[in-house]
Amino acid sequence: MPDDPERGRLAALRAEIDAHNRHYYVENDPLVSDAQYDRLMAELQALESAHPDWVTPDSPTQRVGAAPLARFRPVRHAVRMLSLGNAFEAQDVHSFDERLRGLLIRAGLLAEASGHAEVQGALFDEASRAVEYVAEYKFDGLAVNLRYEGGLLVQAATRGDGVNGEDITANIRTLRSVPLRLVGDAPAVLEARGEVLMAHADFERLNAAQAARGEKLFVNPRNAAAGSLRQLDSRVTAVRPLRFYAYGWGQIEDASGRDFVPRETHAAMLDWLAGFGFVASPGRGLCHGADELLRFYETVGARRAELPFDIDGVVYKVNSLRAQEVLGFVARAPRFAIAHKFPAQEETTRLLDIGVHVGRTGAITPVARLQ
Repeated sequence: MPDDPERGRLAALRAEIDAHNRHYYVENDPLVSDAQYDRLMAELQALESAHPDWVTPDSPTQRVGAAPLARFRPVRHAVRMLSLGNAFEAQDVHSFDERLRGLLIRAGLLAEASGHAEVQGALFDEASRAVEYVAEYKFDGLAVNLRYEGGLLVQAATRGDGVNGEDITANIRTLRSVPLRLVGDAPAVLEARGEVLMAHADFERLNAAQAARGEKLFVNPRNAAAGSLRQLDSRVTAVRPLRFYAYGWGQIEDASGRDFVPRETHAAMLDWLAGFGFVASPGRGLCHGADELLRFYETVGARRAELPFDIDGVVYKVNSLRAQEVLGFVARAPRFAIAHKFPAQEETTRLLDIGVHVGRTGAITPVARLQ
């Protein structure tokens, strides 16, 4: 920007507010009070109101939402967004691991019995010759793809059928955990993939506000997140407490238009994404072989109720990207990854009474009182 005091202040305010957003929503380490933050935002809004031509798409003020859409536009994914196969029993996990070991041995990436177990850049545990995996939470939210060009968020889309999704850019722009401009030196094109969800505490506050207004309550955090993200009026989404967690990527291009992947392992790629300002799949860990995967599953399952958000299982992914490439895909799912689902959470309950909830428009909804 030219050497102009107001423009200089504008740039400083944007940088400071972006930093506070990162500390609050990404690092869970707020640096200022809400009142101080609000004063900074008010000053920025006043400057942009006085100079409308200075407003840019990546300004923190552009998270408030826009005029309602008539409908969502279709989006064709540059790289398919695949689903995962499921494991439900310990034997399913052992079978998954044994199957991959056999495929990698035949491909020459894993030593069959003894000797060096790191071949062609694929990573394994040399002592046990076990495949190395990244184990992560299986978030109970909505999968989305965020596309950045020149470091700027230009498009966000739902997974849809994996080939075609819906354009939800206006809604995603309202999420403060989603950077509008990537931190640092970003590639020409970067697609970050992950889950949008609502934390338990945020869900409780949202439902309390709904009840105070006499409006319909949401059933659970996932339904609340889905309903919020698929609003045609992004101004509604802007006041809903949604968060984004990155766990993968789609297309990545350099300035010459060449597709590339800058790291050799899935774990390193998640760290790379975190460097651009994303919250990258918290709670993840490295495991070697089926027994360690099952220990991770049991550990996470034991503290599932303590997590700030809902998960419905864990996901295992081969860490080596070279091995992932060799293993490839079957139908609509990758061979190198699987979701290990938790049992459904069920309790015996007693129906005490059935009342009614009267909404603002007079609509009557039955409400069950359960013990």
